[in-house]
Amino acid sequence: MTELKRHMGLFHTTMYGIGLILGAGIYVLIGEAAGIAGNAVWLSFIFGVIAAVFAGLSYAELASMYPKAAAEYVFVKNAFRSNFLAFIIGWLTLFTSIIAAATVALGFGGYFAAIFDYPIVLSAVLLIGILSFVNFFGIRESSWTNIIFTIIEAAGLALIIYLGFTFTTAEPINYFENPFGISGISLAFVLIFFAFIGFEDIVNIAEETKNPKKVLPRAIILSISITAIIYILVSLSAIRVLRWQELGSSLAPLADVAERALGSTGQLTMSLIALFATANTVLIILLAGSRILYGMAVQHSLPLLLGKVHFKTKTPWVAVLVIMLISTIFVFIENIVTVANITVFAIVITFAMVNLSVILLRYREPTLKRPFRTPINIGKFPILSLFGVIISAYMMTQFNAYVISVGVGIVGAGALFYVFYSKRMATP
Repeated sequence: MTELKRHMGLFHTTMYGIGLILGAGIYVLIGEAAGIAGNAVWLSFIFGVIAAVFAGLSYAELASMYPKAAAEYVFVKNAFRSNFLAFIIGWLTLFTSIIAAATVALGFGGYFAAIFDYPIVLSAVLLIGILSFVNFFGIRESSWTNIIFTIIEAAGLALIIYLGFTFTTAEPINYFENPFGISGISLAFVLIFFAFIGFEDIVNIAEETKNPKKVLPRAIILSISITAIIYILVSLSAIRVLRWQELGSSLAPLADVAERALGSTGQLTMSLIALFATANTVLIILLAGSRILYGMAVQHSLPLLLGKVHFKTKTPWVAVLVIMLISTIFVFIENIVTVANITVFAIVITFAMVNLSVILLRYREPTLKRPFRTPINIGKFPILSLFGVIISAYMMTQFNAYVISVGVGIVGAGALFYVFYSKRMATP
């Protein structure tokens, strides 16, 4: 089988990670979160940073041990020695990537329609098609497209930070004012966590990264650290310009912040930047999703056809095509907040299993070389990975019945597929 080509260094991989984390989440969900947490929304972002750091450190250690595509699948398979559990985690990661790509593409369509009066669904479908072509053409081209888009969307967030801290407020801001107390901050934290997910997909380009055992851990830590600072500053800036009630009722919160500070020109500027942000998010989700599909096929958990690599572009072209087609179907899902919570539900399960994998592997594979090791340990036991498991368990209690039922349905569908596919493979 043709192998993937290694193009990505530390800079490209870190920018890829920042592009994965920045994007639709901060541009859309900060308004919803402010409506729940009030002016204390920045505290929800801090909790999000903590949860992301615990998971990120675990990913960094495991990526230094197993630098492979379909990383979560590989981690869980080696730690739990269970093909079934590994498949379910891979399935969850793949499924949520597909839905998130479709949903964010619709977000792009909404911004595009507001500016150019073009049909939302058609814009979303065209975006998925164009970016899938970029994905097929090569990781280098996808990487440079991501870098350009990431710089643009980061510039938009830098503008919000500048406007917020230079904006003249009529009265002092109470940064702890919130309508629902601790419960509101907690619920907002779960919703906001959607804005942090993405760093975990860095490990899925391991087979296209130079010196992945060193580059991947550094890129994960750098991307989380940089975006954490940006997010907290953006949340503090936004509530300096707009009251939390206004943010909570806004469909385009950061565009409305820019409009309040700069007028209609500011709103148009932020709306255009939001197009780049959402497009960039779709690009890297499609890229990561195709690599997960490819990696699971190579591991013989999915049909080998999905693991085919194009002889010229050195990209998994069948996986790219399949992800494009399924994402296009899911474009008809429209509620970004609901889908964000479904995505977080699935990711929380994955993060819990990844943190548990670090703990198990410390005892099952104690002599295996770890170029990066999660800090703060008691003997072999990684304390921060345990905290990651505890936070994941807590977050599981914060979802409503509908989100939980959909998440359980996704897991159930994966279990059924595994049983039927395994029987088919076992049949001579």
